[in-house]
Amino acid sequence: MYEQFYGLTGRPFQLTPDPDFYFESVSHKKALSYLGYGLSQGEGFIIVTGEVGAGKSTLVAHLVERVNPEQLTIGQIVTSALDSEELVQVVAQSFGLDVESRDKASALGAIEMFLQEEAREGRRCLLVVDECQNLDVEALEELRMLSNFQMGSHPLLQTLLLGQPEFRRMVAKHPDLEQLRQRVIASHHLAGLEQEEVEAYVRYRLEMVGWNGNPEITTDVYSELYNATAGIPRRINQVMNRLLLLGSIEERAGFTVKMLNDVCSEMVLDDEQGTIVPSTPTPDWATDSVSAAAAVPAAVPMSSDVRKAIADLERRLDDQEQSVRHVLTLLVEWFEEENQAEAA
Repeated sequence: MYEQFYGLTGRPFQLTPDPDFYFESVSHKKALSYLGYGLSQGEGFIIVTGEVGAGKSTLVAHLVERVNPEQLTIGQIVTSALDSEELVQVVAQSFGLDVESRDKASALGAIEMFLQEEAREGRRCLLVVDECQNLDVEALEELRMLSNFQMGSHPLLQTLLLGQPEFRRMVAKHPDLEQLRQRVIASHHLAGLEQEEVEAYVRYRLEMVGWNGNPEITTDVYSELYNATAGIPRRINQVMNRLLLLGSIEERAGFTVKMLNDVCSEMVLDDEQGTIVPSTPTPDWATDSVSAAAAVPAAVPMSSDVRKAIADLERRLDDQEQSVRHVLTLLVEWFEEENQAEAA
């Protein structure tokens, strides 16, 4: 709808990863450097983490597009709560192997044979595992065991692990993942865009679809957009989509801070009514596609003290949530230990 009104050739802020719209922020550039170094080693694990919507999948799509398939074969999986046997099946299928009716041992054999054949053809193999925070320790250990496949002294499989911040903490601290930690050769946490990068990001995506300055977006709008989204690309896309739609409906040639605040308030209301489903199990207003600052009605200006207080509350809630998760994890581990079930 808004594409026709503003004379755009497509939708610039779609939510699905698209390597054609890849924007190299400072953090993305660092991530690519770590990936390049890691891939040059040809072994072990590379870990990239980031908040929901930070651009991990887009980064990988960009990487895959640049890879020469004659030199590197890539298998990609998006994980749910898989056990070790299910994980082996999914890994095999990601490389195009038919192991549906086979047991775990047979599936592992098929994977090893495939990796050896690829090595003989002069191709290395990379396994990309997304949403790793959904995997338990047993499944992660299975991935580590897959990294043991070798031909002579040459490793046959390298693995790129993508996940949310809690996955980074799990790998760093869990006592049963020491062997996996020793095989991590590169790691990077993908941060949101810097405040000065938000304008460049929005303009870049608009220009990709023929934007010629209509609608006009002023500097103060970009500043508030950063405050409302914390620089997370997917959140920016969500807000900009709504803003473009509102602008086309009201036939606006330019955007104002009031329009932006109206859009953000509407999105918070949608979330409260269940229209937008939060992607993480934290409080709705803390994980919405906009920050809590955007939930304040547009008619009420917020001082820096108010914003600071809101940010402090968000941090406290995040700390409390992590503490609860840690306690629950300890309880589950205690319960699962031998001879502890009755006591638990």
